[in-house]
Amino acid sequence: MPIPILQTKLYTPPLATLVPRPQLVARLSDSLQSKLILVSAPAGFGKTTLISPWLQQLDSPAAWLSLDEGDSHEQRFLRYLTAALQTILPARGESLLATLQQTENPAVESILVLLLNDLATVDERLVLVLEDYHVAATPEIGWIVTYLLENAPPNFLLVITTRVYPELPVSRLRVRSQLLELQADDLRFSTDEVRHLLNQLRHFGLSADELLVLHTQTEGWAAGLPLAALSLEHETERTAFIENFRGTHRYVTEYLMAEVLQ
Repeated sequence: MPIPILQTKLYTPPLATLVPRPQLVARLSDSLQSKLILVSAPAGFGKTTLISPWLQQLDSPAAWLSLDEGDSHEQRFLRYLTAALQTILPARGESLLATLQQTENPAVESILVLLLNDLATVDERLVLVLEDYHVAATPEIGWIVTYLLENAPPNFLLVITTRVYPELPVSRLRVRSQLLELQADDLRFSTDEVRHLLNQLRHFGLSADELLVLHTQTEGWAAGLPLAALSLEHETERTAFIENFRGTHRYVTEYLMAEVLQ
């Protein structure tokens, strides 16, 4: 019996109340002609909340695939890859998906050739996002993604978000000016973005000095700032709290335990 596709893995995450990041969005939009946009940073640096709203403003069709550990199997990865692309190209890939559903060990390269040939028949630019690539990254999956990058038509852009730098032909793409890389230092919030989050969106009314201290204490870590904000809502001595906010705070520790150490 064919294993069904979990459709929610193909949904672009919904927009939330966000801090505008026009400089990063401009860098993404200026790289539409690249082959790969690689957003690599540890947990909580705002990778998804950067890419998701950017996709909403694109004129190009964009497909989304949230990966999990089960996708480290080649056949399953190919099935979900095909299903994701079908969300923007519904008239293509039906026979390919049927083959993947019915064949126990399909020839991976043959499947990729059929998929890429389908993409090559489309005139407009296509964008595919692989979210959380690190959870499925194996040498076999790396080979598939490398094959896609090296043989994709000029209208195809792959976007990868990952916590671990991937083993892909990044150097080759960099030399060819076909790569945009965003890493942790690019994603850190500036003091102006901290001010927007805490004073304009959360209405804390913090002073410039308090904002500067909190920016220093969190090192611009996107997840650290909302966690600090949760505690600020219940603090009467805000200045003392901000000066002592550390990675040992309970909310931060719980987040790190759940999202990183586990």
